[in-house]
Amino acid sequence: MNPDLTRLHPYPFEKLAELKAGISPATSDKPIALSIGEPQHAPPAVALRAMADALGGLSRYPLTKGERSLRETIGHWLTRRFALEPGLVDPDRHVLPVAGTREALFSFAQAVVARPEDPAAPRPVVLMPNPFYQIYEGAALLAGAEPYYYPTTSDTGFLPDFAAIPAEIWARAQLIYVCSPGNPSGAVIDRARIKTLFDLADRHDVVIAADECYSEIYFNEDAPPVGFMQAAHELGRSDFNRLVIFHSLSKRSNLPGLRSGFVAGDADILARYLKYRTYQGCALSLPVQMTSIAAWNDETHVQENRQHYREKFDAVLDILAPVLPVQRPDAGFYLWTDVGGDELGFTRDLFAEQAITVLPGRFLSRPFENKDPGVGFVRMALVAELIDCVDAAQRIRAFLS
Repeated sequence: MNPDLTRLHPYPFEKLAELKAGISPATSDKPIALSIGEPQHAPPAVALRAMADALGGLSRYPLTKGERSLRETIGHWLTRRFALEPGLVDPDRHVLPVAGTREALFSFAQAVVARPEDPAAPRPVVLMPNPFYQIYEGAALLAGAEPYYYPTTSDTGFLPDFAAIPAEIWARAQLIYVCSPGNPSGAVIDRARIKTLFDLADRHDVVIAADECYSEIYFNEDAPPVGFMQAAHELGRSDFNRLVIFHSLSKRSNLPGLRSGFVAGDADILARYLKYRTYQGCALSLPVQMTSIAAWNDETHVQENRQHYREKFDAVLDILAPVLPVQRPDAGFYLWTDVGGDELGFTRDLFAEQAITVLPGRFLSRPFENKDPGVGFVRMALVAELIDCVDAAQRIRAFLS
């Protein structure tokens, strides 16, 4: 077996199950999970119809590169969403469909990170935010790299300070994961920070993997989060050099079970990544591709989705504001909340008394420079229906009161 498997940490939900083990809630109220970011809104009807109409495609092997019609659809969506010059995104060079961002974020590191020829040489570095989506860490470890956890804390508005990363770390780095809007904070990386990152990546020859899977859940219809391809184009970097972005239909379109997304960006990197994927074997079936085309072509259901999240945040923030320092994030569907102390005890006791499950912050973070940025925080995913989110918020307030 790969010896690096021993370096993997338990997944956050394994730790959560262990934390809750043996506890029977002292209430007969319905259990409500705010712990996992799995959208619960109804899938769009247009996508379900497309799936039913395309079932005959199961008789064909799909291409790893996907149907050109899907890549064209994705290219048109990127152009509309991120104000790109028409024709700039070449569906044959700049786009690849993937089986959701989780598998792509993991496999990308396996294709990009180069192991040193000398086994005694230092491992290459993969940078990632802290707190973070644990797939980044697992991908780095199994690629033979050393993770470097750059902090995204309240001191910087939960945004990364790329310039504060030591020069000796940049010198060993090959890949950097960024997440915007962030998981768990929902903070959106601004254009100035993106430019700083581009400059550092150029100087040190580092590939940028920009996880943007929460980009379509925001609260101001007139101010959608800036995307990394958008910022690159505005800065004259229209070759998207060293940049690959990751998008998914899971959050945008309430289709987490479809396992459909895409990567886009640097054509040379994607050509090599396609070669890797040809061997990996993660091609999307024809019905999944046709369903994806329908979903990417429709914005009405996405706008309705955002309205549902606005209503939930409005209601939940009103209930929790008197007892917790909660605030609306820039985007996404999480509340990243300081509970003022031991978040493990908070999580355990909340479940025991009110049958509400949240996720302790330290399950999403790692100690760094004598501080763990997840300690004292919990993540609440407002993915359930409005009535359940309101019920959960009222029970949390009762628990704290």
